Amino acid sequence: MNDTPNTDPPDSRPRDTQEPPERAPAPRTAGKRIRNALLAIDSWIDSTIYSGGVRLRGAWDGFVAFTERFNVQGPGRWAISLASEGMTWGAVGAVLVLALAVPAFHETSDDWLKKAELSVTFLDRYGNTIGERGIRHNDTVPLEEFPDHLIKAVLATEDRRFYEHFGIDIPGTFRAVLSNARAGGVVQGGSSLTQQLAKNLFLSNERTLERKIKEAFLALWLEFHLTKNQILKLYLDRAYMGGGAFGVDAAAQYYFGKSARDVNLAEAAMLAGLFKAPSKFAPHVNLPAARGRASVVLDNLVDAGFMTEGQVFGARRNPATPIDRKQDDLPEYYLDYAFDQVKQIVDTLPRGYAERSFVVRTALDPNIQKAADTAIRDSLKQFGKDYGAKQSAMVVMEPNGAVRAMVGGRDYGESQFNRATDALRQPGSSFKPFVYTAALMTGKYKPTTIVVDGPICIGNWCPQNYGRSYAGSIQLIGALTRSLNTVAVKLAEAIGRGRIVDLAHAMGLRTELKITRALPLGAAEVTVVDMATAYSVFASGGYSVDPHAIVEMRTPAGDPVWSFAQNAPKPKQIIPPEIIAMINPMLNSVVENGTGRRAMIPGTKVSGKTGTTNAYRDAWFVGFTGNYVGAIWFGNDDYASTKKMTGGSLPAMTWQKVMAFAHQGIELKPTPGLGNQPAPKLDGAVAQAAPLEIEGVQRPVTLTPASAERLMGLSARLREAAAQPVRRPTAAAEPVSLPGSPQAGSN
Repeated sequence: MNDTPNTDPPDSRPRDTQEPPERAPAPRTAGKRIRNALLAIDSWIDSTIYSGGVRLRGAWDGFVAFTERFNVQGPGRWAISLASEGMTWGAVGAVLVLALAVPAFHETSDDWLKKAELSVTFLDRYGNTIGERGIRHNDTVPLEEFPDHLIKAVLATEDRRFYEHFGIDIPGTFRAVLSNARAGGVVQGGSSLTQQLAKNLFLSNERTLERKIKEAFLALWLEFHLTKNQILKLYLDRAYMGGGAFGVDAAAQYYFGKSARDVNLAEAAMLAGLFKAPSKFAPHVNLPAARGRASVVLDNLVDAGFMTEGQVFGARRNPATPIDRKQDDLPEYYLDYAFDQVKQIVDTLPRGYAERSFVVRTALDPNIQKAADTAIRDSLKQFGKDYGAKQSAMVVMEPNGAVRAMVGGRDYGESQFNRATDALRQPGSSFKPFVYTAALMTGKYKPTTIVVDGPICIGNWCPQNYGRSYAGSIQLIGALTRSLNTVAVKLAEAIGRGRIVDLAHAMGLRTELKITRALPLGAAEVTVVDMATAYSVFASGGYSVDPHAIVEMRTPAGDPVWSFAQNAPKPKQIIPPEIIAMINPMLNSVVENGTGRRAMIPGTKVSGKTGTTNAYRDAWFVGFTGNYVGAIWFGNDDYASTKKMTGGSLPAMTWQKVMAFAHQGIELKPTPGLGNQPAPKLDGAVAQAAPLEIEGVQRPVTLTPASAERLMGLSARLREAAAQPVRRPTAAAEPVSLPGSPQAGSN
C-alpha cells in the first residue's frame, strides 16, 4: 500500500474522465441598466419633492415673517379679519349668483325688443267677429305725449327713486323689508321699476330666490343698455294691465275708450293702480276695488311730493268710471279652447315664420252656443237646488268633429276653469257603448245574442244592477237598453279589458284609462269634449274624428296660413260599417225604449247613452243624430254627491232642449246604421216639454260646406277690393267747363 499522497495536478488525469471546471454566470447587463435608471428616477423625484418642500417652507416662513410686520392687535384685528372673511364669502357668493344669472342672459338676444305676443281675432262660422284672445298692445305713443300726471302716478306708486338708482333701489328694498316685517306680511314691494320690467320681458312670475337673482342682474343689464326714459317707456308699454291689454295706452283704450294721451288724473290713478295686481283691481271686474286702489295711488302722489292734496282733491271727489265691458253673451269658454288650438298650430309653423297676428274662422254656431248657454243656465236655476247640482258642461259638434258650441261652466265671470276640456269626471254607464262595441267587433256577439244577467263576483267585488235585481236571459240589445251592470262586466271578462281600452283610445278618449275591475262601468276619468269626440265616431259611420274649433287661419291681410281641410289628418275607419249597423240601433233603443227617453227630439232619430256614477256624483247624457253629437255633464266641482240625479233626468232634459233647437230649420241627415227609419211618436213628459226659446234668436238654415266656402271666398274678395287704392282721374283728364261754353250749367 502506497501511502505517498497523490500530488498529480487535476488536469493530469485522463481527459475523458476529467469534469470541466465551474464558470461564473455572465452578468445581465441590460437588466442592471434598467434597474439603475429606475432607481435614479426615484431618487430624483424624492430629492426634488424634498428640496421643493424645503424651499416652499422657507418661502412660507419668509412670507409669515413679512406679514408679521402688519400684525394688528386689539379691535382693529377683528375688523380686518371680518372684512377679509366678508370679501372671501362675497367672492364665492358673486360666483354663485353669476352662475344663476347666466341662463337669464341667454334671453337677451339681439331682437328682444321686437318680441311680439300672439294676437288673434276670432270669427264664427259665418264670418262674424265673436271675440279676441292674446294681447291688446300699442307702443306708438311717445313718452313725451303721456300726461305728466300719469307718469307721476306711476312713479309715485311703483318707484319714486327711479331716476336716482342704478337699477336696484337698495334703500327702497330695505324700507320694504322693514315694512313687511312690521306688518307680518307683504305690504310693500321691494323691486324697482327696472326689475319689474326685467321680469316682464324675460322671466316668469314664480316667487323663487333664483328668479330674484336673475331679475337683479337683468335690471343692471337693462340700465347699462338703455336710458332711463327708454326703460320707463318700455315699462309703460309692456306691463300687463288686465283685460288682455298690455301697456298703458291699450289699457286706456280698453277701460275708458280713449288714448292714454287724454286720460284725466282720476283715470291715470286707476291705471297706475293696475300694475300691482291687474286681475284683482281691473275696473271691469271689481270697480270698488279699482277705485280703492286709485285712492291709494292719489295718496302716493301726495306722500312723494309730486302733487298737493288740493291738486288731487278733484280726482277723489270724481273717481274714474270705466266703460261697460260686460260681455256675458260672448262664448268665452269656446274662445279659450280655440285659442289653445291656435297656439298649438302656431307651434307647428316654420321657424322663420314671423307673423304673430291672425284672423281665425272657427266652427262656432252662435245660435247653438246661445241655446246651450241658456239651457244650462235655466236648468241649474230651476232644478239645480232640487238635484243638488251646481255646475254643468256641454259640447256640441258635428260628426266630422267641428265644435259648434261649448259651455265650460255656469258662469265664466265666476270661474274661468273649463269643465268641458279640463275637468276629469267618471262617465258611468255612458262608457258602456265602448264595451259593447268591442264585444261586437270580436265577431262572437250580435245584438240578438242571448246573455245571462245574473250575479257575478270578481274576487271580493260583486257589482249589482241599479235596481238590485236581475233580468235572467236577455238579448244584448236589451241589456244595453236597460243599462245592466252585470252584463257589461261579463262582456269585459270575456273579451279582455285591454281590448276595450284600446278601442276607447282610438275613438278619442285621450285620458289614461286604468284597467280595473270597474272599468266597464265607467270608473275611469274622462272629459266632456273627449266623450263627444268618441261618440262622433258612431255618428260618422265609424271614422276617426279630430275635434276642432279652428276652420282656417289667415293673416290680417287675408293671406292663408292654415286650414283644417288641407292640414288636418284625414279620417280613418276605426269601426267597420257592419259593426256601426249593429251598435247604433242599440244606442237608439236606449233613447226610445230605455233610460234616455227624455232626450228624444221631435221628428229626429236619436241615439245615445245615459251615465250615473257611484253616490250620484256625476250625471251624463251623450247622444247623437245624423247632424250633431252632444255630450253634457252635471255635478259639483268638489265631487259632492247630488240628490239622486241620474243621467236620464236633468242631463237628458237639458240635452234635448239644446239639440231640439239645433235641429230646427235644417236638412235632417240619417244616422249611419239607422237608415231612413221614421222618427218615433213622442208622448209623456217629452211631448209636453216646451221648445227652447231665445229672445231675438231664430235658428237659421245651416250652411253646407260648399256654401260656407263660397261665402268666405266672397268675403276675401271684398277685403281685397277694399284694400285696392282708389284710382282718381288726373286733372288733365277732367272736363273743363268755361263760362259761356256749351257745357256750362248743363247736368
